[in-house]
Amino acid sequence: MSTVTSRRAQTASDLPPFKPPLVKAVFRDVTPLHVSRTAAWAAASVTRTVLREIIDGARRAAAEEGRKKLVPADLVSAIDRNVEVEVGEEWYDHSPTFRGLTGDLYDAEGVLVPLRERRGSRKPSAVAGAHRFEAGVRKLLRGRGVTAVPVMVRDLDGIASFFLTGLARNAAMVVREGGVKRFGSVTLGTAEEVAPPPFPKDLVGALSTRSGDRRTIGRDDILAATTMPLFGDIRQRALTEARAVTRDASAG
Repeated sequence: MSTVTSRRAQTASDLPPFKPPLVKAVFRDVTPLHVSRTAAWAAASVTRTVLREIIDGARRAAAEEGRKKLVPADLVSAIDRNVEVEVGEEWYDHSPTFRGLTGDLYDAEGVLVPLRERRGSRKPSAVAGAHRFEAGVRKLLRGRGVTAVPVMVRDLDGIASFFLTGLARNAAMVVREGGVKRFGSVTLGTAEEVAPPPFPKDLVGALSTRSGDRRTIGRDDILAATTMPLFGDIRQRALTEARAVTRDASAG
C-alpha cells in the first residue's frame, strides 16, 4: 500500500460516523442557509465528541457493576457525574429514561402541563429524525468497546439529534448576527484542585466576529456555535477535534 493510500485510509477511519449528507439534512430542518462541506464535518465532529464523552461516562458506570452492555441507568449516571455533558435537555422530556428527573412543568395559572403538550408539535424535528443517528451511535459504541440495550441506543440517538439541531440553530444565528455576541465559561472543581487553563482569549476574539457571505454556514461558524452549549474541557476538546477533522477531510 502506498504512503498516500495508507494516509487516506487512516484519515477515513478518523472521520466521524455522521456523514455530511446526514448533517446537512438536520440543518435543512432548521435553516435555509447553505452548509459547506467543512462545516458539516465540523458539526459531525463536535457531535461525536459529545457522544463519546457521554458513552465513556456510561461505560465507567457499567464497569463498576462488571458490565460491558450499557443500560439507561448508566446514561443517567454519566450525566449526573459530569455536568459538561448535560446537553440533551430537550430530549429528556421525550425519553422514558429521564421521565421524572426533569420535574413537573406548570403553566402561568399553576396547571400541570401534560407531557404530550411539553413535547410540542409533530412537525419534522429532532425527535422525528433521531433514528437517523443509530448506525453512527452503534459505531461509536463499538469504538469504545461496549454495546448498549436498544433503549439506550435510542436515548443516544435522541441526544445526538437534539444537540446537532441546536448546533444548527446556533450556527445560523452566528451567520445572521455576524458572530457570537456573548461568551462565558464555567470551571468546576474543589478548592484543592488545580484549575484548568482558561479558554484562549485569542480564540474568543477570532470567533466573536465573522467574515464572508450571509448565505453559507462555514466551519468557523460551527466552531463559534460550539462555544454556546459547551464549556470546560469538553468545549476545548470539541474545538480541537473539529479542526483536526476538517483538515483530514480536506486532505482526503
